[in-house]
Amino acid sequence: MSEPQGPEAEPPATEVDARGLRCPLPVIRLAGAARTAADHSVIVVLATDPAARYDIPAWCRMRGCELTEVQEVPEVSAAPAYLRFVVLVRP
Repeated sequence: MSEPQGPEAEPPATEVDARGLRCPLPVIRLAGAARTAADHSVIVVLATDPAARYDIPAWCRMRGCELTEVQEVPEVSAAPAYLRFVVLVRP
């Protein structure tokens, strides 16, 4: 008799650190990561460019990916505030 198997381990999220990069580079970096990502994987994008707030959701709509979270991360010490996007790659 075989043992029941637990839930499959989720692959770790791919992080795209686009902090300090200007439009269109955060979206270009996201597109590059998505091109090599498996279906249903997660990509986390970190961006300081204010345009990313609009560009990344638009890219997700155009590519059929799901934007599951957008979080503003406040300034800490010498590190500037940034946006954190969580994208689910769809087939």
